[in-house]
Amino acid sequence: MQARATRTAFEAWQERIGVCRDFAHLAVTLCRCLNIPARYVNGHLGDIGVPVVDPMDFSAWMEVWLDGAWHTFDPRNNKPRIGRIVVARGRDATDVPLINSFGPHVLKSFRVWTYEVAQ
Repeated sequence: MQARATRTAFEAWQERIGVCRDFAHLAVTLCRCLNIPARYVNGHLGDIGVPVVDPMDFSAWMEVWLDGAWHTFDPRNNKPRIGRIVVARGRDATDVPLINSFGPHVLKSFRVWTYEVAQ
């Protein structure tokens, strides 16, 4: 069974498979069922501070409103990461898609560089 673009939060939970978007939707849904404000976030998650296994890419995670502030949680990686670059925040992936257009796309090249900056 593979991840697909139309997976619902319930299917991700039931089938225990998905991509970062699916797990973010599932966690946002759980928080909202518990009356905890949560929002979907997409952006770039680099490889700073982690062993490089696969090329890094755009990613999805969530933010939860706790004690008067938004806090980042990553249901896919399930551990703190540094170097997140937020592209958009919204109710879900439909609210803030990384691309929203019609017709064929040919991506010739795309690169993102991230560097750790000392405080």
